[in-house]
Amino acid sequence: MIHNYFHNVLEVLGIFLLAEGFSSSSSSTFCSGFVAPSYPVERAVFRDDQLRIVDNDHPVSSFSFTRNFARTSLFASSSSSDGTNDDDVDVEDQYENICAAVIVPGFLTGADEFGPLCKALKERGIPTVAVPMPNWHWLPCLGGRSARPILERIDYTVKHLIAHYEGVNGNNNDDEIYIPPYEYSLLDLYKDFRENPGGALEVGGSSRVDDYPVVEPRGRFSPPPSSSSTTTPKKKVVLIGHSAGGWISRVYLSSSNYGGKSYDGSKYIHSLVTLGAPHADAPGPAFDGISWINKAENERERRKHPRKGGVRSLSVAGTGFKGGDWGSLTKGAYSFCCPDGSDGLSYDGDGVTPIFSALLMPGSDSLVVENVTHFCWSDVFGGSLVAPELTEDHKNGKNWYGSNEIIDQWSKFIIDGSLDQS
Repeated sequence: MIHNYFHNVLEVLGIFLLAEGFSSSSSSTFCSGFVAPSYPVERAVFRDDQLRIVDNDHPVSSFSFTRNFARTSLFASSSSSDGTNDDDVDVEDQYENICAAVIVPGFLTGADEFGPLCKALKERGIPTVAVPMPNWHWLPCLGGRSARPILERIDYTVKHLIAHYEGVNGNNNDDEIYIPPYEYSLLDLYKDFRENPGGALEVGGSSRVDDYPVVEPRGRFSPPPSSSSTTTPKKKVVLIGHSAGGWISRVYLSSSNYGGKSYDGSKYIHSLVTLGAPHADAPGPAFDGISWINKAENERERRKHPRKGGVRSLSVAGTGFKGGDWGSLTKGAYSFCCPDGSDGLSYDGDGVTPIFSALLMPGSDSLVVENVTHFCWSDVFGGSLVAPELTEDHKNGKNWYGSNEIIDQWSKFIIDGSLDQS
């Protein structure tokens, strides 16, 4: 009864899947002491001719598969994935690519839930911080509204991480990375919740990104002191986006105007990894932001060759959870992600994001891992309420994207751009 109530309320709000589902967690909850069990993992890099396997024979009519599943090498080609020629000046030698990362949490999750993943990546030689935010900072984005409140936090964290490696605080040691707190009050939250545009209720007049009125997110996000990271950065870092944090990370990389601001994050990011993120267009205001970033003109920078200022990209998808076998959350989430009105029953995925959607980031390399669930459900408060089947499976040892064996599959891409295709 309670589970159905939450399901219906969140679906009415338009957030049943802003790609994350609606996992709820305490801002003080860590996946503390989390040790991943040993399970074999199969990897596969999907090509254009394998698309029907990925999509379970459900056509996605709103996409050009040739463009979106282009397997053009990010290391050997000078053509961008949308077919345009990158005759720009070679800029790669102007930057130092740092093997350090920022994690963008998925919808309704916060930094605490990703503490163990940060630790695991650091142990693999990738110093990592999660965007410093509790899960309730997502509330102004309910119903598919503007992602600018999250984008401000991403921008703040990335620039402070770069400033750290520039030594502006007198220390650029990997063991002592410090992202200072920003100011954000309950009054700021209330005003953001009332004024943040878009979404199912068309706050500000429209749900379309290009029609958003300019509404500056509340909070005080002070730039790093005396740092080139706010003007002409000389170093670049890695962005890792989980679930909704994946497509929002793509918006951050864009130089196009999004709700009154161009973040132009490709100046600061050399590699992007998305974990179970939805990248496919689908009906409804929760997907307006995804449709916006899927337009080639809004992603010119990321899709360039890295030597021309582009961003190496990897989309990671999980499989092993058929829509008809894992409860109402999985069935509803898959249906919500589908552009053709499917009921979601025959799709496969990680329990929240179907495979086809997780791989539809144009110009990215793709990695599929078997038997991987979307989130560390059993390690957070409320997991059994919103996703009882997935929570029980995770409790019994199912891996998620942040499990040790799974991290080993996608973190190699960050270090040297390679993938294990065996």
